[in-house]
Amino acid sequence: MLSNNIDRTPEGVLTFAGYDVTQLAKEYGTPLYLMDEARIRANCRMYLQAFRDHFGPGSLPLYASKAASFKQMYRIMAEEGMGVDVVSSGELYTALSAGFPAERIYFHGNCKTDADLAYGVSQGIGFFVADNREELLALEKTAAEANVTQKILLRVTPGIDPHTYEAVSTGKVDSKFGAAVETGQAMELVKLALTLPHLDLRGLHCHVGSQVFGEDVYQRTLDIMVPFLASIREETGVTLSDLNLGGGYGVRYTAEDEAINIPARLAELAAHLKEETERLGLPMPRFLMEPGRSIVADAGMTLYTVGSVKRIPGYKQYAAVDGGMTDNPRYALYQSRYTVYHAYKSSSMERFDVVGRCCESGDIIQPGVELPGDTCRGDILAVCTTGAYNYSMASNYNRLPRPAVVMLTPDRIYEAVRRETFADLTALDL
Repeated sequence: MLSNNIDRTPEGVLTFAGYDVTQLAKEYGTPLYLMDEARIRANCRMYLQAFRDHFGPGSLPLYASKAASFKQMYRIMAEEGMGVDVVSSGELYTALSAGFPAERIYFHGNCKTDADLAYGVSQGIGFFVADNREELLALEKTAAEANVTQKILLRVTPGIDPHTYEAVSTGKVDSKFGAAVETGQAMELVKLALTLPHLDLRGLHCHVGSQVFGEDVYQRTLDIMVPFLASIREETGVTLSDLNLGGGYGVRYTAEDEAINIPARLAELAAHLKEETERLGLPMPRFLMEPGRSIVADAGMTLYTVGSVKRIPGYKQYAAVDGGMTDNPRYALYQSRYTVYHAYKSSSMERFDVVGRCCESGDIIQPGVELPGDTCRGDILAVCTTGAYNYSMASNYNRLPRPAVVMLTPDRIYEAVRRETFADLTALDL
């Protein structure tokens, strides 16, 4: 199976986190997001242990909220000792309403509004990750009015191509995010930040992309970022203490994807960071990263019920399900690959395109899926590795209610997010 939290019973019934998916579908309905809480916690602990083993004091992994943002997720992150990053006031509100410590929150975004800045400052968040000149000046004004000194990191673009999806590549010189090191704009931004009395520039942030498998991507990033830290010291006399390399370690969506040994990668990265800082006479920085997908993706599975099967002789076969691009838009956005299992094992397999119920030809979950030839209405299909960017990107297109999020633990099953109702769909209508 794709992941060790997926299995089948001796009778061939699919299980996830030890639970029979057909029984979960029967009890909670479909479409249904399942989340393996033990896997989420284990992934957090993996990062935390690696940071303790290999990086300097105060170094911390920050959960990237955009991967999956709801209150129970922040409670888990708080209990495990993680930091978090947020990219909107909505994510910040969700984290705070769950009791997450404000001082361990980092606020990202390339276009923060005045309201975003004011809300973050008023709540006493730990850091803003400032993206551009306009934001720096606006944040200085906001902090001055609040009579506080706000800690910040500056987001810079190192010019790294991680060879990932274009839509999730964020570290190239022409990215919409941050200031480019290569053009000199990053240094200009650093110098501006150091002149602003109500901002406390602690370090740099960069993010080269998502779903990164290349072994040397982060080392190549350090080869730019550490010399840039040295240049800042040389030109301003200031030694910045923090370095945040963002997130992006890839996860397995299909059997062809590499299984990354993240602790080993982090050990190699720490050794490279130590070597580079020693070479340039810099202290080892407080190191930060922002794992999101690699925390929650393989902790997720989505269940669907087949509504119809369409066979076009000589062309293709469709298995249409009761969800689609409303609960998983990632294939429609960038042809993301997924592994799909039928709830029951079968030796007679045929190829189907698994499609959704939305009135869009592009509403496809996954093409070319091997399913039992007798797949029919009422059967349960499971799409794996849906813990990241599925619930968080879900919509009400075609006025479809969003699914529930059900958490699975060894001891209990509980709803973290209830299924939307028709009343929820009209709750804001006047």
